[in-house]
Amino acid sequence: MPQEQEEGKKKRGFFGKLVKGLTKTRNNILGGVDQVLSSFTKIDEDFYEELEEALIVADLGVNTAMTIIEDLREKVKENKIKDTAGVRELLMEELKELMKNEENLYEFTEKKSVVLVIGVNGVGKTTTIGKLANQYKQKGKKVILAAADTFRAAAIDQLAEWSNRAGVELISQQENSDPGAVVFDAVQAAKAREADLLICDTAGRLHNKKNLMEELRKIFKIINREYPEAHKEVLLVLDSTTGQNALQQAKQFKDIADITGIVLTKLDGTAKGGIAVAIQTELNIPVKYIGVGEGIDDMQQFNSEDFVSALFEE
Repeated sequence: MPQEQEEGKKKRGFFGKLVKGLTKTRNNILGGVDQVLSSFTKIDEDFYEELEEALIVADLGVNTAMTIIEDLREKVKENKIKDTAGVRELLMEELKELMKNEENLYEFTEKKSVVLVIGVNGVGKTTTIGKLANQYKQKGKKVILAAADTFRAAAIDQLAEWSNRAGVELISQQENSDPGAVVFDAVQAAKAREADLLICDTAGRLHNKKNLMEELRKIFKIINREYPEAHKEVLLVLDSTTGQNALQQAKQFKDIADITGIVLTKLDGTAKGGIAVAIQTELNIPVKYIGVGEGIDDMQQFNSEDFVSALFEE
């Protein structure tokens, strides 16, 4: 099968998973929205209030819901829309616009890069790293992993398991060793072996923010000093099942590190997928990857058109 056909088949396969994975979120968001749309015959103040309420309940958050409603008011006027069915179309367009990502978001996959993965324990950080490593290895990239979350023995073991599965090299040291030393070794290995991608796992202790800040600062310093020419990326992994809590985590991590992208895991297990819209809108950090299942291929680059179409099941 030619490569384009193969890619197309994969994309359709993932869209199917996305539609299935977003079932609970779709019911949660559209359930409320469609109820409002069907119970109003005219577009008035009460209609907008009810619609805003439905969006807030669906985990889009207060600020995002207000932004959407303001924009909808303008567009309804502009387009002289009289019926609520037309509002549903506009809502889709509005969400696509809000979620739209820049073109060059994945340039780190095209040049020699160091990717730092951060997030609290339990959000699926190590699994995310394993899945990304596997994906890029399959695309013919040379990937090295660094086990710089040295405080949890389980994290090192788990990463070793993933590196075996993906067939990529892992740089690690003993439990409780200095994360900076692990990153230093990994950077030297990445340069020596001309790796395309060095992905570093880091500790996720938000309750001890000061230590975490220091640790990350030290890691950045080492990467900048030892490998200044590499493209640098910081991905924050969030568990979408935690809803608004994920947004709070993102805000706290934003204070600590210069986050370049969000990875949203466990979208298939939650009705709170609306949080993807809130995070991107409120924090202005792009969602770059989403996970809609346990499988190794269930983590994919985020696409706003697909996401919103799957939400509205177009």
